[in-house]
Amino acid sequence: MSEVKKIATRESYGNALAELGAEFDNLVVLDADLAAATKTGTFKKAFPDRHIDCGIAECNMMGIAAGIATTGKVPFASSFAMFAAGRAFEQVRNSIGYPHLNVKIGATHAGISVGEDGATHQCNEDVALMRTIPGMTVIVPSDDVEAKAAVRAAYLHDGPCYLRFGRLAVPVINDNPDYKFELGKGVVLREGKDVTIVASGLPVSNCLEAAEKLAADGIDAKVINIHTIKPLDDELILAAAKETGKVVTVEEHSVIGGLGSAVCDLLSEKAPTPVCKIGINDVFGESGPAVELVKKYGLDADGIYAKVKEFVK
Repeated sequence: MSEVKKIATRESYGNALAELGAEFDNLVVLDADLAAATKTGTFKKAFPDRHIDCGIAECNMMGIAAGIATTGKVPFASSFAMFAAGRAFEQVRNSIGYPHLNVKIGATHAGISVGEDGATHQCNEDVALMRTIPGMTVIVPSDDVEAKAAVRAAYLHDGPCYLRFGRLAVPVINDNPDYKFELGKGVVLREGKDVTIVASGLPVSNCLEAAEKLAADGIDAKVINIHTIKPLDDELILAAAKETGKVVTVEEHSVIGGLGSAVCDLLSEKAPTPVCKIGINDVFGESGPAVELVKKYGLDADGIYAKVKEFVK
């Protein structure tokens, strides 16, 4: 059996920008002295005249992106999630969100899988922050195929978008001819009748593996990939909750304010359903190898399998 192809979604981001840059001459990329890490260097090499290094000044970068958007160009402002969503929150809110400008924020190195960079750089709060900004679209792709499709969809969408990418290479799971990316629409990856697993980003592939382990125990798990946290695919989640009667959310993010909270907001109002949220449980991360951290915080296949099994039983 051939080895599963793995690519970090930050790599996908850089490649997608370069591809889009060849198609659309109004696409501009900004970074904050992190072109190598965010992979915007790929675009810079191809289109140096449309790349702006704003230096270690993320707040200023968001203001510059806002200004560029008013000229009809489509800027992608890029940095680590901790800086793009955390450090520059006020500028994103007031300079981009409030006037509803067509700025795309490419946030890389999100979540616990940043690894050795430690707690200060492991942003597990960014989705919660971005969800609260009126009119902000929030996208968390699960693999290379989806990340590239998300960047294109963000470019074509009129309005501010926050795209979340990871540092750790993850399995490519969407490389099939039937795959279709649509903002606000989830993807059913596996049918099931006993429990619904709703996941986003890095843990999606692990959820599929966990579902196979659950099947061996006689538990039939439906797996849904929610790549767009806002707007949420209400229709799909409500239907799945009514079908299976139990829902588990899985995210590489705090269980407060992210995918789990979005799903609970929906279900509590329209279809009260027992929910188990799997994610970072109100703690800061720590320095260590990314794969080991994913395992320690229960986001690997074995951790997800154990928690879902306990919840269902």
